[in-house]
Amino acid sequence: MSKEHAAGRSYIEVLHITDCHLTGSPSGELLGVNTRDSLNAVLDCVRAQQIRPDLLIASGDLAQDGSVEAYRYFEQSIAEWTCPKAWFPGNHDDRGNMAQVAKSSGVLEKVRRFGAWQVVLLDSLVEGKVYGELAQAELAVLEQALTERPELHTLVCLHHHPIVIDCRWLDNIGLQNREQFMALIARHPQVRGVLWGHIHQQLDRQLGELKLFSTPSTCIQFLPQSDGFAVQNIAPGYRVLQLHDDGEITTQVYRAESFEFTLDMKSNGY
Repeated sequence: MSKEHAAGRSYIEVLHITDCHLTGSPSGELLGVNTRDSLNAVLDCVRAQQIRPDLLIASGDLAQDGSVEAYRYFEQSIAEWTCPKAWFPGNHDDRGNMAQVAKSSGVLEKVRRFGAWQVVLLDSLVEGKVYGELAQAELAVLEQALTERPELHTLVCLHHHPIVIDCRWLDNIGLQNREQFMALIARHPQVRGVLWGHIHQQLDRQLGELKLFSTPSTCIQFLPQSDGFAVQNIAPGYRVLQLHDDGEITTQVYRAESFEFTLDMKSNGY
């Protein structure tokens, strides 16, 4: 499944989309933005760039209302990409309804292995809460994957952000057991990257050899470094990552700049 890189190396290409906030209704909106239209604008951008990923990751808040209809619409929207796909829930999702749509397709499998890499996909949803937490069973999945295949470079994915991002309102609703999660990661140097959604903004950081990434939402974007809820009037987007056989990760965020929308800048929540 590797692709030849221009410099002679090979890599696995990952398409990351997140926080679509779809509803069962075609007219469903979030802060004035039709979320089906914004998702389609992002997918049109993926098509225009002729991206052919080896893995498509959808990291939660795929639905705003948790409806079966929203998940079916999402599934149909990405059907043309025939690569393996991975879904897991965010705080707005309904685990049962997501599983009803997705369980027969294998998209809920938590560990994927491609050549020199494995990708571990974790569920941080706490039912009825906006913040996230990794249950002991989820941490055990990660520990087992890392222990049984220590030779594989690893990308770990979840919905909630596991680090402080200097955005007070979002940090209050991030991963609640982030210290435990990051301590587990630190014990396994083969983890080369951690990838998440939830914060509706791009973030690229490095902690020692570990790379940390968040990806813009396919709908509305939150204002970085804000104390209270705030949005910014920029286009929806997605991220593409190349997981190189030597453990390096290269990545770029793209935005659907041609998508026209009117954002409710006065909203105090979502």
